Amino acid sequence: MGLSSRKPSDARHCHGAGRAHDPQQARRQAGLGTAGRSLIAAAALLLSALSCAAETLRIATWNVELDRAGPGLLAEELLKGRDPQAEAVLRVLAALDADVILLTSVDYDRNLAALSLMADRLATLGAPYPHRFALRPNTGWQTGIDLDGDGRAGGPGDAQGWGQFSGQGGMAILSRLPIEAESVRDFSAFLWADLPGALLPDGMGEETRRLQRLSSTGHWDVPLRLASGGRLRLLAFHATPPVFDGPEDRNGRRNHDEAAFWLHLLNGDLPFPPPAAPFVLLGDSNLDPADGDGRPQAIRALLAHPALQDPQPKGRSGHADPGHSGDPVLDTAVFPQTGGLRVDLVLPSAGVTVTAAGVLWPPEDDPLMPDLLAASRHFPVWVEIAVP
Repeated sequence: MGLSSRKPSDARHCHGAGRAHDPQQARRQAGLGTAGRSLIAAAALLLSALSCAAETLRIATWNVELDRAGPGLLAEELLKGRDPQAEAVLRVLAALDADVILLTSVDYDRNLAALSLMADRLATLGAPYPHRFALRPNTGWQTGIDLDGDGRAGGPGDAQGWGQFSGQGGMAILSRLPIEAESVRDFSAFLWADLPGALLPDGMGEETRRLQRLSSTGHWDVPLRLASGGRLRLLAFHATPPVFDGPEDRNGRRNHDEAAFWLHLLNGDLPFPPPAAPFVLLGDSNLDPADGDGRPQAIRALLAHPALQDPQPKGRSGHADPGHSGDPVLDTAVFPQTGGLRVDLVLPSAGVTVTAAGVLWPPEDDPLMPDLLAASRHFPVWVEIAVP
């Protein structure tokens, strides 16, 4: 879906500003007395003040597939500026022009070197992001035991989340709003076995139960400071793919429970208080509610949860997948074996006013399409909201 043109630094808008002059309205007002016209003028000023009190923000998520085979490689590529995929990602991010974006599948390093290089390059492209945030993900974080049963510990499948090194394919936030890092709630250490009703695979040993975290990448609650002084929280996650396992369906069960974590948090079933509204739940669920592999019960329940709203962002790709039951305009990614799927989500809390939403998936002849195809199998998902 197309994006409205905005100045990169303009995160605050007045709804209804710049409305064209209405001759009929002028003639009607002319028939009123001075008091009547004054009353109308006062009402118009009040409405304008109320509308300008709302802050309109474009919130987005995108799986950029900037995970590399070794630590430091992504930062090296960004520094040199010669990697075609990374360069395409940067151009798409500049065109997306989100006020806040959660990036998934982007390598983490301790000093946020790669993320800072991305932000520096985006600033030269007219899309400044002065605020950046990332935490060490569970990907590649070794447990010290043989989780995958291959007879040895220390491999990618023995980490809390699959990874060839610690930090591979993490999450990161770029923001034009200040991030209150000291108030972040990081749920990534929460044990899978502690989730109410956890779908643990049969035969999971006691040692694994004591060590295995639920999050394959992470679950975060990140507060942003609004211009009004209020807070907007981002509930961010990236779930494991529900495939690449065996008949025990370990990944399918874990994928289900990574979405179910939010259900339990919103319902007050966990040892953490539910998030204060307004908030936006976003990220890569790695599961389509209608098509593809996996256990869709939790993601369906999340999309229908009364604390959330699903604006159903749509693209303009015009593609179709025979045999799929989901609406293809809702798809956010295309995979060779499964076709188009809706796996990336932006779900504002129920009381938030949604003014626009879309998937940045334009028609094939759009000038941005070559960069989108070169950047990732996923397409950016965005929602514009008005918050007080």
